[in-house]
Amino acid sequence: MDVGLTTIDEKDITKHLPVAQAMVTRFVVLESGDAKSGTELAGTGRRFVSTVSTGGLRSTREVDLTRTIQAVRPDDQMLSIAQHTLLFRVRRGVAVALAVADVFGRQSDLENLLARNASAPLQGEDASHFKKLLSAAAYVSAFALAAYLGQLIEADSQAANDVTVAEFNFDTAQDALKSIVGGLDRAIAGAADEQTMLARAKAYAAAAIEGLLQRKGRFDGLGSFEDTHLRLDSDDFTLDGFDVAPGKKRTPLVMTFKKPDEVIGNHIAKYQALKLSKMLMAYDFDRQLNPFVELGGFLFTFIGDGAPGTGKTTLIQMIAGLVNDYCQVAGYAFHYENFGVDQISSYQGKSGQNCRQFVNNVLNPRVIGFGTIDDIDQVAARRSDDRASAGQQEITGVLMEAFAGASTVVRGNCAFGMFSNYPENVDDALRQRAGARWLVDGPQTRNDYIDIFALLAGKNHRIPLGEHKLFEDQQIERAVDAAYEQLSKPQEDGLKAVYERFISENGEPETLADIGTYLHMIKEREPRFTGRAIKNVTDAIKMRAMDIELPDEWFEKPETFMHKPYDDKKAMVEELRKPFTMEMVLQETNRYADSEFRYADKSDDAAVEKIVRDARLRERAIREVEALKARGQWDA
Repeated sequence: MDVGLTTIDEKDITKHLPVAQAMVTRFVVLESGDAKSGTELAGTGRRFVSTVSTGGLRSTREVDLTRTIQAVRPDDQMLSIAQHTLLFRVRRGVAVALAVADVFGRQSDLENLLARNASAPLQGEDASHFKKLLSAAAYVSAFALAAYLGQLIEADSQAANDVTVAEFNFDTAQDALKSIVGGLDRAIAGAADEQTMLARAKAYAAAAIEGLLQRKGRFDGLGSFEDTHLRLDSDDFTLDGFDVAPGKKRTPLVMTFKKPDEVIGNHIAKYQALKLSKMLMAYDFDRQLNPFVELGGFLFTFIGDGAPGTGKTTLIQMIAGLVNDYCQVAGYAFHYENFGVDQISSYQGKSGQNCRQFVNNVLNPRVIGFGTIDDIDQVAARRSDDRASAGQQEITGVLMEAFAGASTVVRGNCAFGMFSNYPENVDDALRQRAGARWLVDGPQTRNDYIDIFALLAGKNHRIPLGEHKLFEDQQIERAVDAAYEQLSKPQEDGLKAVYERFISENGEPETLADIGTYLHMIKEREPRFTGRAIKNVTDAIKMRAMDIELPDEWFEKPETFMHKPYDDKKAMVEELRKPFTMEMVLQETNRYADSEFRYADKSDDAAVEKIVRDARLRERAIREVEALKARGQWDA
């Protein structure tokens, strides 16, 4: 279901086709002068550069996009499928952009002013306002065309980062579109093959969007377009105001989903994943806010850690499957995306751009989003790691800003999960931006191992089960109660020592001052237990206070809960809320602090193991050298 949708009728696009056709065949643009000569110096391959500034001079250039595209394969008069597709997309994009400018004209006062100006030239303030709106409409049309090309051009290869954007002309919508088409013509001119042509065209669209966004502050009257949601189903094109649109068409999510009963062990992580899936569906598209954000307890970021093979991927598949099913019931768009090592680029700045695009795709307020960064320790580097690539450092910076930066806005429509086998290798500041810590340790008990073997073995056998109640220990309520009960006392040795000292000096905690004292003692033992860690603990406590079971019936029919107005949904959630207790406070404090001590211990163990291994190798080398000397074979 599209909320606040503005539709564009096909006939509104068709009426602009003659203009669009003219823009892909032949027109003339006026461009600033260039100090470089067009003629090479004989025998040098270089061009003469004048010492006299020509920046103020302007010259005309003939643009024929059809001919430029055809020149990519000069030996064939017929356009290939790729060439024709690009040409068609540009022509279609121009027509769509002009239709979008018409929408802006109707939303603003431009349409009325155009009619008045046609009968008699406007004067005074009306003329000034008319000129501003005309430039704003030109800006909107240019942005629409760049976004259209960015979404619908499909390129398999990556273009070099030398694609630049020429100046824009915002006198009228047609002038602005000529600037875009002229820049595209220059970008793809001389492309060696079709793949390069498409890659450069897509890179130009991205550069044009970036250039336009940098100029956005120059225009008045764009406010009416900010919240516009345009959808063109025939082209699978979406435009959400000036939000940067995804760089590719949204395709149906294809992955192997897991049901909750297929996840064995990992009880607390599984329980919180189930809650997160339902929390996301409380998001209100009109308010662009989730009641759980306002009431507290929404899980925006989390990190799951555990040994290889303990079920991190299964957990991702379970969350994605649940949210996908709920979204299908509600009619909402669901966007899942994983950011992996394959998106680290050798081009300077490209890795950061890829990561920012990933974040923006998931944050899109018009969809329910779930983003994962698997093997976060390989994707993002510690800032102190001088062996890490520049791309990894860029990703660390982008994620830190996105998860808890000055401009971070949590609406409650999406969540990000980081997963790692070695969380101690993740940058401390980035790791602390994870609001929750999920220990993904897989099956633990004898019953867990019987359950997982029976599940994975399937039913193609006649072997009896034996004395065992299958999946009884996986009943989520009982399993979670038992898991939380364990957290009433610390699990890690380092934290146990702190807890025992606190109990011996202060007794059982009963007040907020007692908890503050305990937190301070943890800080003295583990310096990384900072103010952000305290915030994460309190967020987890608030989540426990919202530890409510949203009834499954609410998600069977959209009108029961998901499509209700924001205030109604908030009231329904508030009715189920309960105050948190000292037991919850202690459990969540221990759970978070345990993770910090676990990461520190792993890091220390790895360092000690390396030193021991090096010492053993050194001792072995000394023995072998002595043996060689004894045999007279050492000639160093």
